[in-house]
Amino acid sequence: MHDLARELLTAERHALCDTLVAVGPDAPTLCEGWRTLDLAAHLLVRETRPDSGPGLVVPGPLARWTERVRVRAKRRGYDDIVAALRGGPPGWFTIGPMAALNVTENWIHHEDVRRANGHGPRPADDRLEEVLWDGTRLSARMVGRRLHGAGLVLRTSDGRERVARDRGGEPVVTASGAPGELVLFLAGRKEAAEVMLDGEPEAVALVLAARFGV
Repeated sequence: MHDLARELLTAERHALCDTLVAVGPDAPTLCEGWRTLDLAAHLLVRETRPDSGPGLVVPGPLARWTERVRVRAKRRGYDDIVAALRGGPPGWFTIGPMAALNVTENWIHHEDVRRANGHGPRPADDRLEEVLWDGTRLSARMVGRRLHGAGLVLRTSDGRERVARDRGGEPVVTASGAPGELVLFLAGRKEAAEVMLDGEPEAVALVLAARFGV
């Protein structure tokens, strides 16, 4: 799995950079308030400024510091940032489980650009979907902690299932779709993800209202 993830990470990074070049620095993304220059700077800072990492998940002063670092990184210019990204992440991002995590990270942000600019799902890639589905182990657990009053089960089109939250007595919602679409859903891109939700209306409403993603 690790060798596959490293190979896919390289391919996905190049595809992301190709898309960034094609749409330019001022194209929309699914990340609220961000254009493509903002997203590209975020990816670069995430990999080259570890001091900014905590602010991605912790609000307050740490989050403000992360934003300052990202805004400064934008001064490098779009072409320079994309060229740096195309060169690949630092080595430790490609080692062991980190490679698979970063396949998912790059894939999500690639879709942030593609789908905000009118593109639908890409053709199925069984190898990529294997890595993306494996990555839902962690994201499903994180999402499960944020759900209250409803359970959530993920189901792929070929019948594989993963429980995000299962509390006795609570109504359960089943989210069905391709692994990549489920990844987008768990990452908070609910409107863009091609996922079908099945369950009691009140439970579905709770799932849709819950805050997913970072």
